[in-house]
Amino acid sequence: MAQLHPNDETEMVDNSLRAESADCSGDAHSTGSAARLLGELGWTLVEMILVLGIFATLLAIVRPSVLSYVDKARVARAIGEIQAIQSDLSGPELLDGQLPETLAEVGWDGVLDPWGNPYEYMRYEGSDPNLQRKDRFLKPINSSYDLYSRGKDGETAKQLNQKVSLDDVVRANDGAFIGLASNF
Repeated sequence: MAQLHPNDETEMVDNSLRAESADCSGDAHSTGSAARLLGELGWTLVEMILVLGIFATLLAIVRPSVLSYVDKARVARAIGEIQAIQSDLSGPELLDGQLPETLAEVGWDGVLDPWGNPYEYMRYEGSDPNLQRKDRFLKPINSSYDLYSRGKDGETAKQLNQKVSLDDVVRANDGAFIGLASNF
C-alpha cells in the first residue's frame, strides 16, 4: 500500500472543496445555480403578499375585541370616578345641609372623563326643573343633583333613551345606579 504524504492529503481535500464550490458559483451562462441559491434565501413577492394578507386578517379579527375591552375599561373608570365624586359631594351635604354649587368646591374642577370631557354636575336646588335629566318615562332620574359623563361621543340629551345619551355614564336613582345610560 502506498503511503500518502501529508501535503498530498491536503491537496485532495482542497480539490474536493473546489469541485463543490464550482457547482454553486458557475459562470453567467450556467444553469442559474447562483440565482437558485439567492431564491432559496429570500422571499418572493407572492410569499410576502400571502404573509401580509394573513397578518391583516388576524388584525381584523383581533382589533374589535381589543377596542371593546378599551371601551369597557373607560366606562369602568368613569363609573369609579363618578362614585368618588358622589362620595365627595355627600360630605359637604351632610355638614351644612346643602350641596356645593360646582365640582370645584369639592376638588373636582377640571377633572376630565376618560374621553377627555369634563364631568357634568347640576344641583337641582335653585335650578330649572326642565334641565333635569329624565328617564324614558320623562321622570327625573335623581332628586337632588345630576352627575354624569357625556360618554364616548361627547354628546348628550336630557332624556336618557335618546340616541346621543345612550353612551353617557350616569348617576341615577340618587346614586343607587351608576353606569351606562343604555343599561338604566
